[in-house]
Amino acid sequence: MVEPLRKNGKIKRNGPVVLVIMDGVGFGKYSDGDAVAASMTKNLDKLYATCPWTKLKAHGTAVGLPSDEDMGNSEVGHNAMGCGRVFSQGAKLVSSSIESGRMFEGEVWKKLVANSINNNSTMHFLGLLSDGNVHSHINHLKAMVARAKADGVKRVRVHALLDGRDVGETSALEYFVPFMDYLKGLSTDGFDACIASGGGRMVITMDRYNANWNMVKKGWETHVLGRGRQFPDPEIAIKTLREETGAIDQDLPPFVIAKAGKPVGTIEDGDSVILFNFRGDRALEITKAFESEDLKEFDRERFPKVVCRNHGIRWGPSCSAPVPGQPAGNRQDHG
Repeated sequence: MVEPLRKNGKIKRNGPVVLVIMDGVGFGKYSDGDAVAASMTKNLDKLYATCPWTKLKAHGTAVGLPSDEDMGNSEVGHNAMGCGRVFSQGAKLVSSSIESGRMFEGEVWKKLVANSINNNSTMHFLGLLSDGNVHSHINHLKAMVARAKADGVKRVRVHALLDGRDVGETSALEYFVPFMDYLKGLSTDGFDACIASGGGRMVITMDRYNANWNMVKKGWETHVLGRGRQFPDPEIAIKTLREETGAIDQDLPPFVIAKAGKPVGTIEDGDSVILFNFRGDRALEITKAFESEDLKEFDRERFPKVVCRNHGIRWGPSCSAPVPGQPAGNRQDHG
């Protein structure tokens, strides 16, 4: 049961209340770089001097995120502001479902695993590789890959998008290199896991609001078709493309990992696919590309029949299990 917030006894009102959201206005911890503190705000100053007011936290556990290290984001404002109580956000719901094991007890996870085992096919994970915790978290991915191995899946391929937006602009290798070592450590006893493709989140795959379907097309060509510039491993790809383009992570061109000229992780008929982003706004279009029988936005060239799942939103008519932490039939779209 969710407890209501305690009332602030300092504030009393007569008459109506207006909730005004001023995007980007807040109380900063440091004066350097604080545009609000440096600005002339005569009207705000007058309101502070003449009206009752208080500060509210917009990050961390106060707004339903997993820890106080997590910054606020779009769904915090859209879903929680003004509701009078703390609701767990997507990141916390997914973390809790993994920690409790409920995610892996669901029929959809079991179906994905059984599909890969029975067809001797690949389980693919697609999403943003960082700990930004706005669209995804690397720990969720690590837990799912480890569980896939424990459940008997033999082959995993990760299609990893570079962040550089919710984390440092050029921090990708801080995530990719340890994660590559993590997959290498798991790749024993007949289990084979590696990164198969990648690219900047603002270049491929993660378009939103139907703004640029060419991004989704590039992502499809990279992840599904295995078409693009080839590299022997992600670290070389990232270093080379950075040197050539000068781009920060979110703008890095796509790349495909290949051995002897053959992509290591194209998505084929009979494979299982999980989009591990839990936030929906930048997941909806690539979702549509995987599940729509008659896609109008671009020519997919090849439309593999896969068993698929997003742990924030549902993929396809056959994927009917509830979102972790949400009641059955409740589709969770963020942002």
